[in-house]
Amino acid sequence: MKKKGIGLIKIFLAFIVMNYTMSCTNNIIYNQYKPIEYSQWHKDSIINFTVNSTDTIAKNNLYVTLRNNKDYEFSNLFLIVGIKFPNNYQIVDTLEYEMTSAEGRFLGSGMTDIKENKLEYKTNVTFSLVGDYDISVQQAMRKTRDIEGLTSLNGITDVGLQIEKLD
Repeated sequence: MKKKGIGLIKIFLAFIVMNYTMSCTNNIIYNQYKPIEYSQWHKDSIINFTVNSTDTIAKNNLYVTLRNNKDYEFSNLFLIVGIKFPNNYQIVDTLEYEMTSAEGRFLGSGMTDIKENKLEYKTNVTFSLVGDYDISVQQAMRKTRDIEGLTSLNGITDVGLQIEKLD
């Protein structure tokens, strides 16, 4: 009888976890990764995403998603992210993200040598115009006391964009 009760509890917990996971991913309206050739992101290589929006009311959260491997040598990451609206209006942001803990361990999820990071870009965004929104992501890393940026940033394997519709 005791084993049966424990089994039912395990099934119940598995159902809760599965249901929670599904509810978190049901709101994803856009999710795309683009690979970085040879895991070397050149400073002039701009990763572009086109998002077509027809919903001018819903609020959304935007995330830059990326994967890095053990060759990534920095504790942070600087990105230049831009949005070009259907009416050609543009927003450009320079962003900094932490990539490691204080102890130097890579942040993100994944049990392998590849870590996946979901970096918050913008929250509560409404795509107020119908049409295509062009979103660009460019690395802007440089070494301390170095005016010129890195020509090539090692260890980034994929760069992506994820958009979640808020309830």
